[in-house]
Amino acid sequence: MERFDQDPTDPAFVADPYPFYDRLRASGPLAWWDAYAMPVAAGHAEVSALLRDRRLGREDPSPPARPAHQAGFWAVEDHSMLELEPPRHTRLRAQVLRAFTSRRVAALGPEIAALAEELVAAFPAGPFDLLDAFARPLPVRVIARLLGVPEADAPSLLSWSNAMVGMYQAGRTRAMEEAAARAASEFSAYLGDVLRTRATAPRDDLISALLAVEAEGTLSRPEVVATCILLLNAGHEATVHTLGNGVAGLCAAGLWGAEITPALVEEVLRHDPPLHLFTRYATEEVELFGHRLARGDQVGLLLGAANRDPAAYADPARFDPARFPDAATSTSFGAGLHFCLGAPLARLELLEGLRVLAARCPGLRVAEEPRYAPIYHFHGLERLVVAA
Repeated sequence: MERFDQDPTDPAFVADPYPFYDRLRASGPLAWWDAYAMPVAAGHAEVSALLRDRRLGREDPSPPARPAHQAGFWAVEDHSMLELEPPRHTRLRAQVLRAFTSRRVAALGPEIAALAEELVAAFPAGPFDLLDAFARPLPVRVIARLLGVPEADAPSLLSWSNAMVGMYQAGRTRAMEEAAARAASEFSAYLGDVLRTRATAPRDDLISALLAVEAEGTLSRPEVVATCILLLNAGHEATVHTLGNGVAGLCAAGLWGAEITPALVEEVLRHDPPLHLFTRYATEEVELFGHRLARGDQVGLLLGAANRDPAAYADPARFDPARFPDAATSTSFGAGLHFCLGAPLARLELLEGLRVLAARCPGLRVAEEPRYAPIYHFHGLERLVVAA
């Protein structure tokens, strides 16, 4: 396979990784990315197949020793379904879905719209950062309501979330690892207090529902804590980036003012998604597209690249809401065993949030060149200054 040398922290790459993805895709079904020391797949067909390949998993079959300064982070992450495989993943996901029901998610629609109205009403008169004013507070407050924790605690939730996802960023430092471990420990302690209180005074919220499942003996307390943290971290971070990228994409395409439909939301998710790299381990010796991987070798699935594959999407760089629902499903939420649990909630937040924003700010325009944050393999804006 062909080798490629691309620094994932290079500002030019972070701002626009798609030309690099085009080169990877043109070289064949797998290419070697030196910076990650692993083969990566960039085509839609290849990424989709590997997401469903049960010979690959999230758990490292031969995990290395973990440094002591990371212990607080792994004390949570080792109980997260995102990092688990069957049979534990099967049990945990099934039990969490009993609490995280489609009915519970769908019922949030009016609340999301009302919250979006409240945020838009507070927009300042001049240019402002849409991320701070809208994209960041909307999903974290929705998750707080869903879980049943005070919305006033949102700043702490955001701080912990931002520190923890630093463990998955390219070029992370020891200081970032220490911050992630500290945040995980503080987040766990916070949730421990909430869970103890809620156990004696249940409410109609997700935490109470998870505690009811725990009481049956099918979820452990560490699994309940890890699930709450996963819902906040994965749901919040991804939705913030998708809202920012989506508004910037709509404005750049001259489509601000278009009707906000489920098809448009799917194009927002495809065109400039929030997660670009999802790694898997070979659980056995395996041959992938003519290349052999030993047990424990990693392969990278480039979700953002798959979403711009011209073999799957005509004129893939163009923002085109009309391509759905007939186009291939994007890889933004993954596929197979680890298909994103929060996909229905994310779609609902995007639909309701963008509808309110478009209705209340029909003349919204980008006032400064959007600036992407140096956070690969997440892909999102650092600032989005707009005038409404």
